[in-house]
Amino acid sequence: MAFWLVKSEPEAFSWTQQVDHGVEPWTGVRNYQARNNLSAMKNGDLALFYHSVSEKRIVGVVEVVREAYPDPTADDPRWVCVDVKAMGAFAHPVSLAGIKADPDLAEMALLKQSRLSVAPVTDGEFRHLTQIGGWTRP
Repeated sequence: MAFWLVKSEPEAFSWTQQVDHGVEPWTGVRNYQARNNLSAMKNGDLALFYHSVSEKRIVGVVEVVREAYPDPTADDPRWVCVDVKAMGAFAHPVSLAGIKADPDLAEMALLKQSRLSVAPVTDGEFRHLTQIGGWTRP
């Protein structure tokens, strides 16, 4: 199992909408490195759901339930999406400021490539963040 971080502007698509929709395609990614990360996702992988721009915080965890397929919002079949479902909210959302201040997270891709909308997360980073956020796998 691999771990990831996926970013969404809460004004465009929020955690609440993810929960309400159940399974949702993660569409609209138009960066090649982020696309490659989507393509690498496997069923059962978990991703941290990050509210970008206005909130800048991790708010929950989603599970990949369908591997990469052509993004229906794109005219070019090279762009892909995956389907994800909500696994649970963080009891204590973890802010970007908190991540930056934590020496255990200093090498996190979120900090090294801040504009990347889909990024890998190490096993240790995932465990640490879910512990801080008060999330345990159901």
